[in-house]
Amino acid sequence: MTNSYITGLVAEFIARMYLRLHGFRIVKSRYTTGRYTGRAEIDIIARRGNLLAFIEVKRRHDITTGLDAITPPQAVRLRRAAETYIAQTRWMGDARFDAIVVAPHKIRWIRGAI
Repeated sequence: MTNSYITGLVAEFIARMYLRLHGFRIVKSRYTTGRYTGRAEIDIIARRGNLLAFIEVKRRHDITTGLDAITPPQAVRLRRAAETYIAQTRWMGDARFDAIVVAPHKIRWIRGAI
C-alpha cells in the first residue's frame, strides 16, 4: 500500500466521523457500480432523515487545492454512479453531492459542491 492510499483511507475515516457528529448515518463507503463501467467510486453515502448525501473526500495540504481536485469529468462520473445507486435502491427522498476536504488541522464540508 502506498502512503497516499493510506492517507486517503484516514481522510475518509475522519470524514465519516465528522458526518456522524453532524447526525448522519453512513449508508455505504467506497461505493462503486462495478469495474470498467465508466463510473466513479463514491467515497461515502450518508443519510440524515429524508436526505441522501453523496460525499467526495479529498485529502490535501490546503482547502483550495482539495476543491480544485474535483474535475468536471470526475463530477460527471460521480453523478452517474449516484444515479445508479438511486435507481438500485429506489430512493425517493432528496439527494445532493457534497465534498469534504481534510487538510492538516482543518476540515471543510462543502454542501452541494458537485
